[in-house]
Amino acid sequence: MMLLDFEKPIAELELKLEDMKRLTNERDVDISGAIKNLESKIVNLKKETFNNLTRWQRVQLSRHPDRPYTLDYIYEITDDFIELHGDRNVKDDKAMVGGFGSIDGKTYMFIGQQKGRNTRQRQERNFGMANPEGYRKALRLMHLAEKFNKPIVTLIDTPGAFPGLEAEERGQGEAIARNLKEMFQLKVPVICIIIGEGASGGALGIAIGDKVMMMENTWYSVISPESCSSILWRSWDYKEQAAEALKLTAKDMLKLKLIDEVIDEPLGGAHTSQKQAAHILKKSIVDSIKMLEKQSEEERISARIDKFCSMGVFTE
Repeated sequence: MMLLDFEKPIAELELKLEDMKRLTNERDVDISGAIKNLESKIVNLKKETFNNLTRWQRVQLSRHPDRPYTLDYIYEITDDFIELHGDRNVKDDKAMVGGFGSIDGKTYMFIGQQKGRNTRQRQERNFGMANPEGYRKALRLMHLAEKFNKPIVTLIDTPGAFPGLEAEERGQGEAIARNLKEMFQLKVPVICIIIGEGASGGALGIAIGDKVMMMENTWYSVISPESCSSILWRSWDYKEQAAEALKLTAKDMLKLKLIDEVIDEPLGGAHTSQKQAAHILKKSIVDSIKMLEKQSEEERISARIDKFCSMGVFTE
């Protein structure tokens, strides 16, 4: 497992704990008291470390290569996921995935950006950066869910929409803008969850919902810290200052009333226990949909529009 700088002291203690447990098994030595004390020390160190992370450290956690991606969560929490492909116009964008899956017998439409684990997968998934056909596929699946009256769950994890010339030629801006417009009018419950990176219009293109949530160690902003640094300081060296200025963490977004809820992660981050992270996510999805289904279609749409219209500060 790759270790970030602030994770290394914890990893050293965990390695020492493994050695002590191995010693107990191999030599039949009773050091249970020392083991218990060390376990307690590790838990306390984790709490102290992860409760005091800087905004840049949260960004680093959101990009951790062992962190669960969209399909990891979907396959873990659903019983029979069926992926659907293509925008019925250009091609199937592998950076955007979606399909029907059931949780405890109830069917949902899942849509989200997908990154890759290795070089080949990253190229195939275009590093989670969708082209226009990806957003058009997402919208097609949303309308399919609406047709069959199934709630929609979007899982957001992207460094942004693909900025290539061919993407602009095929209407990247129009595709995202159409998604924004159409998602406001969807008749079924829609919940949107940032599970990793939530950058710019690439994230917003599938992030208009009745309830918008962020996992604890994620970020959501109009621009990444590196890009912000390169614009303001003409260098990536100030990315940490940029992250602080952008106020892009889940706690920041909740305080600014730009999201509705922060979803806790396992102590140490989602990458330390994918199953536990998926279990927490599953509960949030089920509870949120149950609450939203108590409202009528008109109430949900009206509340959805009012929520986004009330964001920000403006004067006339």
